[in-house]
Amino acid sequence: MKIKQVAEALEKFAPLPLQESYDNAGLQIGLTEAEVSRVLLCLDVTEDVIMEAAEKGCQLIVGHHPLLFRGVKCVSDSDMVQRCVRLAIKHDVAIYSAHTNLDNAAGGVNWMIAEKLGLQHVSFLQPVGEGGSGVIAELPEAEAPKDFLHRVKKTFGIDCLQANRGPERMVKRIALCGGAGDFLLDAAIAREADVFLTGEMHYHQYFGHDEQLWIGVMGHYQSEQFTVELLRRLLQQAFPTLELLETTNTTNPIQYI
Repeated sequence: MKIKQVAEALEKFAPLPLQESYDNAGLQIGLTEAEVSRVLLCLDVTEDVIMEAAEKGCQLIVGHHPLLFRGVKCVSDSDMVQRCVRLAIKHDVAIYSAHTNLDNAAGGVNWMIAEKLGLQHVSFLQPVGEGGSGVIAELPEAEAPKDFLHRVKKTFGIDCLQANRGPERMVKRIALCGGAGDFLLDAAIAREADVFLTGEMHYHQYFGHDEQLWIGVMGHYQSEQFTVELLRRLLQQAFPTLELLETTNTTNPIQYI
């Protein structure tokens, strides 16, 4: 099997035109005609992840966050990105990213979050063309707000979930966006969500919404961690015989002390 076949399968589900203008999804390092029999799946590409791929005989890493966001003016060892590029080339490991195209695809990253929370009637929070940003969905039964947020915390293994002081009413309508989804807060309010979940939120955005909805901030890594499971599912369906490994490295750069 060739790397281009893996890329084509991923892009059939999450076409590259769905990605945001700032993004750089797709094949980042490697040749489309290179052979692949074993793939390492991850959220972030780091030096440890590349070495893990090399040691386990993986010819390709499929990650969520791009290693290369901006132009690289030299390839030396002055920062992590340059070191990763050198390491991947040295060990002949190709790198592919499925980022905001996978976020913005129906059935993508945000659908996966909704699935983990048992949400129903999932649809785009902010539809855009063939895709959209975030999702809005419903709980099967209304829950007390803090009970729901504690369930989110447990399901996603969150050490510290940040929340506002929302209204004391039962919650049922949930809007969410994994990663940096704070730009969708107004859309969640407009769609009359009871809760808005995301991975990151600026301090001043918490103010003024305590009577409108609950805001739950999960952490970027925590909110998107099940993307690796989604990537496995997509590639298993397309290539049942392709060997798929999940990284054993925890790549969250943030620690809670």
